[in-house]
Amino acid sequence: MTEIKLDDRGLVPAIAQDINTGRVLMLGYMNPGSLKRTLEGTQVWFYSRSQEDLWHKGEVSGNYLNLREWYVDCDSDTILLKVDPDGPACHTGEISCFYTEMDGLPDDYEASDGGPRVLEELFAVIKDRQRAMPEGSYTAKLLAEGTSRVAQKVIEEAGETALAAATNDTENPARGNRGPFVSYPHLDGFGRGVAQRRLGGIAFPSGLASST
Repeated sequence: MTEIKLDDRGLVPAIAQDINTGRVLMLGYMNPGSLKRTLEGTQVWFYSRSQEDLWHKGEVSGNYLNLREWYVDCDSDTILLKVDPDGPACHTGEISCFYTEMDGLPDDYEASDGGPRVLEELFAVIKDRQRAMPEGSYTAKLLAEGTSRVAQKVIEEAGETALAAATNDTENPARGNRGPFVSYPHLDGFGRGVAQRRLGGIAFPSGLASST
């Protein structure tokens, strides 16, 4: 049995590499749920840290990553996905997300906010909810209520976001902890490692949410 070590958020970094060229395409993160989805099919699923939900890579662009082989490193804390890509892996249209060559130290450092990929991940989550319509999903509930209700919710969230920006309110209590239009799963038991749960011969700490 192979054990995969998760970080304190219940995630493991996953590197996607083109099996045909050997080129590194991108770095994503996986949790037990996204790995399960990936192994149940042929296409790669990641876990979106910004949306706190599963993310089907290529859902929006059609540039899916088709899994051919996968490996775990010697410390069991990083996954290598050897994939056959349907198109560019980067949202910019570049073949690889690693297209910026560096020369020396960077000029500056800044915290990442997810960048344009957030929109791709968000749309993928919404499409997944629309297809599966899982019970208990706030997004599925909105979709079932029709376009008018969805539009009303988008306007409501946009107004709250604009107000928060105008007042420099980064902790707007009206928004709670749910972002616009998406129901987030609660991930419990991170880092406890008290018991183990098996998935295809792989052990994960128990209490981790798999999928919604």
